[in-house]
Amino acid sequence: MAERNVLGGELGECGVDPVTGYYRTGRCIADEADIGNHSICAVMTEEVLQHQRQVGNDLITPRPEWQFPGLRPGDRWCVVAARWLQAHAAGVAAPVVLACTHERALEVVPLELLRQYAVDVPDDVGSLQ
Repeated sequence: MAERNVLGGELGECGVDPVTGYYRTGRCIADEADIGNHSICAVMTEEVLQHQRQVGNDLITPRPEWQFPGLRPGDRWCVVAARWLQAHAAGVAAPVVLACTHERALEVVPLELLRQYAVDVPDDVGSLQ
């Protein structure tokens, strides 16, 4: 069975430039092996990147040993659900692509909250399935 997004449809591709995902497939596949739950497809903003750096999660500096290129505003990246929620609490949560956010994100963040930050979602969400 295909991986599912938070809307119940097939999980879409979050980003390939740079290639994201725990498995670097471009998708936010968040299975049990992904202890961090990298399930939310977020669009990086300068505020999010700076906030995460300040709290010890540097998403800007490249880390080739982890296949991590370093991020810039506008990059789409599979982020840890708890880190996204942390940024929300600080008032700087990144926009979210719901069709590309793994259903496992709902273990940490309610769908209603994710919807408040949704981008790239048509009025008829049924067309995403």
